[in-house]
Amino acid sequence: MEQKIKSLIKEYETYAKEKGFKLNPNEKVVEGVCRALIIREQQFGKKYCPCRKMTNDKKNDKKIICPCIYHLEEIEKDGHCYCNLFFKDE
Repeated sequence: MEQKIKSLIKEYETYAKEKGFKLNPNEKVVEGVCRALIIREQQFGKKYCPCRKMTNDKKNDKKIICPCIYHLEEIEKDGHCYCNLFFKDE
């Protein structure tokens, strides 16, 4: 599990850098969100956002696969996404 978490963090660091934002500077938060994403992937087959409620409607739930469709707007508006995984890089 720990190796999967590290790998996912690297993947999201690269993604964030490409999009012009960064991961939460609090490593414990990042590790916790990534751990929850991996658990959801094991349980449900996809990395569904652990901070959002699944509806069991595949079309609807597709919106909350991390990075979810809401994260860019949330980062722009609030400075971070709902899960506090991604932050505006200022």
